[in-house]
Amino acid sequence: MRIGIPAETSVGEKRVASVPDVVEKLIKLGFTVSVQSGAGDAANFSDDSYRTAGATIVEGAAKLWAESDIVFKVSVPSTEEIHLLREGGHLIGFIWPAQNPELMTQLAAKKATVLAIDCLPRMLSRAQKMDALTSQAGVAGYRAVIEAANVFGRFFNGQITAAGKVPPAKVFIAGAGVAGLAAIGTAAGLGAIVRANDTRAEVADQVKSLGGEFVKVEYEEEGGGGGGYAKVMSEGFQQAQREMYAKQAKEVDIIITTALIPGKPAPKLITAEMVKSMKPGSVIVDMAAERGGNCELTEPGQAVVKHGVTIVGYSDLNSRLAKQSSTLYGTNLFRLAEELCKTKDGIINVNMEDDAIRGLTVIKDGVVTWPAPAPKMPAAPAKPSAKPIAAPSAHGHGGGGAPASAGKTVMMFGIAALIFLLVGTYAPAAFLAHFTVFILACFVGYMVVWNVTPALHTPLMSVTNAISSIIAIGALVQISPPLLGGEARPDDLIRWLAIAGIALTTVNMFGGFAVTRRMLSMFRK
Repeated sequence: MRIGIPAETSVGEKRVASVPDVVEKLIKLGFTVSVQSGAGDAANFSDDSYRTAGATIVEGAAKLWAESDIVFKVSVPSTEEIHLLREGGHLIGFIWPAQNPELMTQLAAKKATVLAIDCLPRMLSRAQKMDALTSQAGVAGYRAVIEAANVFGRFFNGQITAAGKVPPAKVFIAGAGVAGLAAIGTAAGLGAIVRANDTRAEVADQVKSLGGEFVKVEYEEEGGGGGGYAKVMSEGFQQAQREMYAKQAKEVDIIITTALIPGKPAPKLITAEMVKSMKPGSVIVDMAAERGGNCELTEPGQAVVKHGVTIVGYSDLNSRLAKQSSTLYGTNLFRLAEELCKTKDGIINVNMEDDAIRGLTVIKDGVVTWPAPAPKMPAAPAKPSAKPIAAPSAHGHGGGGAPASAGKTVMMFGIAALIFLLVGTYAPAAFLAHFTVFILACFVGYMVVWNVTPALHTPLMSVTNAISSIIAIGALVQISPPLLGGEARPDDLIRWLAIAGIALTTVNMFGGFAVTRRMLSMFRK
């Protein structure tokens, strides 16, 4: 089958549905690939690079759509593009069926099979490799911080220079989904003080792991809505959230909003009053501008200055990083092609028994199959039945493990005491003295070694360094008489073994500190 990659026609769209590296992999799956001339120019992929990868360059959209069995697209197809789609053809890309009912009707009339990448069941772990929403949200979150830095009037990181002190920027991120987490990591990497909030309490640890501070709303309500999205919260929660946002707006320099709920207008989180309360020169980047915006003063597609605050409402953040976005998106579609063509013969099989493929398929041979039923989740493993606890018998046997353990301990101490008694009765006095020192040395050594505090080491390294120190002291005692002028001189074998012991323990101790230094440097910027 032939896969067609057309040039995107949406205004401002610079991405392309596949890139040369991915085209090579598609050809290895048995497909032939056609690319419309100029389709990758805006993302810095030339026609020659596609030819080198093995694709055929086709002049004009009409010819490409007519020749293609499968069309890979990025943006939602226009009415003109639907007319170009072959009768009974296949279309894969962003469709948003809930928001585009007329589009669904037009595609069904073409008896097409349509796979909407935005309808992927994201809760399936094996579907993550095909999750274009996640890959594109990560790029958008990164780019949002870059756009904020572009219009912000200061450094992100704090600096102390001869010309004066520059405080670090304070960034607040509303929504800690994929885009929000990408923004947190980027802003923290640039040296800003980052705060974030989300209705889903479970993301607090993720925010902290990326270097941010999680700002909690003083209202107990869980906001997980399933599928990786948040749900609509109660009025009480929203009021408490607005109060928290109002406080943050007065303190921070940059606000990045990411809140979206599928099929609904973007919730208004930042009011005009909050914008007025922000410091002059502050920045708001509204990533939900395409759905109306999270800020009341956002103008979709534009950057405007209101009340001294720059409000960035770009809806093409992914296209502003087109090469990276296209590479990730193309890889997502390739992974989907792998699932559709497991035989690697260039023929796809839209298997409606596969939960991931069923979720993606919104139209099958002209029949609307959206929305898909909930995927079958694996059954939870059965809990092992609790074993009945036997009651202890009158003789103390057959009950719990405590009596048996106590009995073993008493027996071990009894045997040890008997051994010490025999040694004390029959052993020579000189041996007894050495044996006593040996026992005391074992006890003291154990207490010394295992009570070392691992302040700058891992616990294992602390113990080995402590043992090495004891070995070094013992070895020094063995070689000290000749070095200090004493009369007693150990055998040459013992002396050389002691010298070797000192050398090896020195390597071990200094190596421990070297490894610790390298471990600590991993956590420094």
